[in-house]
Amino acid sequence: MSAIAHLIRPKTRDLGDGLTVRRILPAIEARSVGPFVFLDHIGPVTFAPGAGMDVRPHPHIGLATVTYLFEGEILHRDSLGYVQQIRPGDVNWMTAGKGIAHSERTSDALRAKGFSLHGLQSWVGLPQADEEVDPTFHHHPAASLPEWMEGGVGFKLIAGASFGRESPVKVYAATLYVAAVFDPGASMILPDEHEERAIYVAAGSIETEGQTIEAGELAVFKPARPVKLTAGAAGAKTMLLGGAPMDGPRHMWWNFVSSSRERIEQAKADWKADRFGRVPGETEFIPLPER
Repeated sequence: MSAIAHLIRPKTRDLGDGLTVRRILPAIEARSVGPFVFLDHIGPVTFAPGAGMDVRPHPHIGLATVTYLFEGEILHRDSLGYVQQIRPGDVNWMTAGKGIAHSERTSDALRAKGFSLHGLQSWVGLPQADEEVDPTFHHHPAASLPEWMEGGVGFKLIAGASFGRESPVKVYAATLYVAAVFDPGASMILPDEHEERAIYVAAGSIETEGQTIEAGELAVFKPARPVKLTAGAAGAKTMLLGGAPMDGPRHMWWNFVSSSRERIEQAKADWKADRFGRVPGETEFIPLPER
């Protein structure tokens, strides 16, 4: 029997300037995997001089955002006053809680010379008891995260506890979030220590029990059994994700996540009324969508 419960293929959007974003979660097959309620694959794209990313200030509630880059940089600014460059291997963990606003842009220096961008953006749903915590922002440089090589696979532990190691990133529930880069033909065993587990293939391919997971696909595994993963002839760049399932259903609307529909309606009203706080240095913002 196959170890794969669901094989999810993303929906692709073209944002202009050659930038494509593939939306993997939420999907019809799986609304979430562990605490992960949202997953986007950005690029890879090469921007010509003068072009770049410009995501104007926008709000979040009830979640934590995590951007992980394989290549390039993103300049983060938020309503708490933090300004931070996100670079490959770094972790910027922004807990929105009861409400935060932030922007994501390309710095002027990088924009002037042109650059390449490739990475993953995810949202982690907060447990119901923590949905209304005060917003926080924490930056973890790449060198502060556990990193090791085993059997031709290079691992970086982004968040949570896995493979007998623990990340310094604060999480609110059991979390699996590990970048795994496979040499050609290399193999690993994904243990069953987390109730929900998946692998996203950002580049290359992975084979398990006779099934192939191609680049751009998310394989959600059946619980309570180890899974052997083997890279194809070109190797693979992947993300392992999952953890404890959410403690009840979550509602998602635009950038808001909550166990309460009423709370989302309040967040809509708060953004319209400019009650989230401004992002210092920013004059633009993304208006509340009409629907």
